[in-house]
Amino acid sequence: MSILKINERDNVAVAIDDIKKGEILTAGPSSVTALEDVAKGHKIAIKDIQKGENVIKYGFAIGHAVSDIKAGQWVHSHNLKTNLGEILNYEYHPELKQQEPAGCNKTFNGYRRIGGRAGVRNEIWIIPTVSCVNRNAQIIAQQATKKYMGTCNIDGIYEFTHPYGCSQLGQDQLNTQKILADLVNHPNAGGVLVLGLGCENNNIPEFKKVLGEYDSERVKFLVAQEVEDEIQEGVKLIGELVEYASRFNREDIPISELTVGLKCGGSDGFSGITANPLVGSFSDRLISCGGSTVLTEVPEMFGAETILMNRAQNREVFEKTVKLINDFKEYFMGYNQPIYENPSPGNKKGGITTLEEKSLGCTQKGGTSNVVDVLQYAETVKQKGLSLLSAPGNDMVASTALAAAGCQIILFTTGRGTPLGTAVPTVKIATNSDIFNKKSSWMDFNAGRLLEGDSMEKLTDELMEYIIKIASGMPTKSENMGFREIAIFKNGVTL
Repeated sequence: MSILKINERDNVAVAIDDIKKGEILTAGPSSVTALEDVAKGHKIAIKDIQKGENVIKYGFAIGHAVSDIKAGQWVHSHNLKTNLGEILNYEYHPELKQQEPAGCNKTFNGYRRIGGRAGVRNEIWIIPTVSCVNRNAQIIAQQATKKYMGTCNIDGIYEFTHPYGCSQLGQDQLNTQKILADLVNHPNAGGVLVLGLGCENNNIPEFKKVLGEYDSERVKFLVAQEVEDEIQEGVKLIGELVEYASRFNREDIPISELTVGLKCGGSDGFSGITANPLVGSFSDRLISCGGSTVLTEVPEMFGAETILMNRAQNREVFEKTVKLINDFKEYFMGYNQPIYENPSPGNKKGGITTLEEKSLGCTQKGGTSNVVDVLQYAETVKQKGLSLLSAPGNDMVASTALAAAGCQIILFTTGRGTPLGTAVPTVKIATNSDIFNKKSSWMDFNAGRLLEGDSMEKLTDELMEYIIKIASGMPTKSENMGFREIAIFKNGVTL
């Protein structure tokens, strides 16, 4: 199979392997002769396309031809442009499916927290309120790891540094406080040390107002300016947290208590054919078992947003989805930036041409389930099922937002490859076997096998079992490499 026609309406196909000029290619009942070389993952016209005519992939328009394209020609940025416009008016045309519980009895071996929530790791987290104490947090984590790890029931001691917490105003400061508060409350953390400087905008008394109620055994606070040796005092407090968190042991927990984030980065021409549909199939499976998933990267919904809008479970969720999309468009326009400044150079090299094409692939991570809720940035999951979350496409910012929303695990699909990891286990799912084999230290699961004969049902089963292992303690590749970082969305001025 050298080319793949995804939908019967398509007038382009995807090169499964590199194509040489003169090759005769078969797409369904018809054949086409390649008029030029086409790299794998890229598009080739399988019928003549007139200038101005829509180019169809996945059964939807991904843009229009800016010149006549002959069957057999390469279709990419030189002859295909986006159809996207600015703010649009939307109508609600519900396309809902009946979602019956599957009676799933699968479990994972996780940690039951006081209050009932479930975690997949039993870690100690150090959360700086301000960037001024980032290095202090790192040193405390290093010294505490040497002193306590290996003698306790703890999966690790980690700091989550960031550049904010002072010189911020309004919504930016509140976003910083909310994201940090969400992390303090995350069930993957058995204990948390909040480390402040003392003179910052986001000082600990102010931060506590956003944090709300907390368990004083689980959450400790330290103001560096108020003690003689904050490193010594921090290590001591970590010892108290280690003692507390060591009381928790893994136990069987229904997978209905898993909340999984859905993310992609470094996409290629196979993302919408293999890894993203596989993650969508997993999402549907987990939701049928009573679990939850969260889809974000709002700018990468542009061009495919009506698919999600029509899956909104009611008009209220539809209206929230419309606001989600248009708010992000207005954000771009407010800075005089085009809303379609995407895909990235790496995406284009991998075969993706327009934002519509990227979005039609990206949104497949949400499967076919109804959309039950729309979350603002830094909000946490409230309902079982598929939720949409407001966050940009930037890999680290979006991954952090998913973790802060309460996701215990993130599924991250990629065709170009990335070692990135955030506060929670981040599972890298390769779109093709080449990148899976080439970057074996980065990649956790190979969805490229869908191009090699494995069925979606088989790989969904395997991915489900793999995620249960991750939830039960098996480390991801990014965890093994020590990639544990966060990034917070910023939109305003810096003092």
